[in-house]
Amino acid sequence: MDENIKNEIDMGIVKISDEVVGVIAGLATTEIQGIVGMSASLVGGISQILSGKKNLSKGVKVSVGENSATIDLYVVVEYGVKIPEVAEQVQDNVKKAVESMTGLTVSSINIHVQNVVIPKLQENLEEYEE
Repeated sequence: MDENIKNEIDMGIVKISDEVVGVIAGLATTEIQGIVGMSASLVGGISQILSGKKNLSKGVKVSVGENSATIDLYVVVEYGVKIPEVAEQVQDNVKKAVESMTGLTVSSINIHVQNVVIPKLQENLEEYEE
């Protein structure tokens, strides 16, 4: 696991792993209205099924440098929302959360919209199947 050396102080070294930044970014993303969920890669989805553990950094790719982080988010949005506005809200929320909790500077947050969910169509399909 890659770890970032954050602060070297008299008492020791503080390290923040990429996974920690990923969890913070994932949770901050799902707080935004219009985001239905995160999109996992095939490998991540299979490992989650096999292990039975919920992956809180699903759909998040983080690259942590010396003092900065680059974050890629793979999201699923709700049909009818203005995607650029939702993406901007996600970027703002993730930047605030990561910078305030870790002290890292977020250099970029790239949003990849993987899918659009149509809520009413989904509900109708579930009722029809019953």
